[in-house]
Amino acid sequence: MRLLYHNGMGIGNSYGGSTVEICILAGGLSSRMGRDKARLRLDGKSLLARVRKAAAGMPYDVRVIRRDLIARCGPLGGVYTCLKTTHCEAVLFLACDMPFITAAWMAKIVHANRGRGAAVFSRSGEGPGFPFLLRRTALPRVEEQIAAGRFSLHELAANCRAKILHTPDESRVLFNINTPGDAIKARAVNSVSS
Repeated sequence: MRLLYHNGMGIGNSYGGSTVEICILAGGLSSRMGRDKARLRLDGKSLLARVRKAAAGMPYDVRVIRRDLIARCGPLGGVYTCLKTTHCEAVLFLACDMPFITAAWMAKIVHANRGRGAAVFSRSGEGPGFPFLLRRTALPRVEEQIAAGRFSLHELAANCRAKILHTPDESRVLFNINTPGDAIKARAVNSVSS
């Protein structure tokens, strides 16, 4: 695995005749948290470091996106940035605020997209979201949503007719941290599993 940053262009690794790279989105405003979530620490490591470590378990190049080409579009700005600048056929998108994500779940998403579909999204109780995989061919749909001022990942999943992967209700793999209360819950979950 090579770790690349926003200006790096990953060449990815082959899977089924196409290529994949991983993009970790770490450029959000963290407004509900009140501070940069990527730097928030859990068990001595930043959230971003934990997600990078999980991504290192995959055979793909990794980029961290800290600045979007189009600002103020929520995660869609990072999605647009990755799809616009990738040389790969598909991008696996990770959020920097998911400290329990695993390489096994990422592999499941990549495997589910080996057909002709444009997208595979994870789903917990809140609907489709991170992590998800989009083929580069989804870029026009992302551009259309941004132009219309619609920044919903749920809408993107619907527009791409995404395959949805559900996690078991008790799974913590998709737990994400948005608020100080979520950070407290994450520390409790982490201490129970340690």
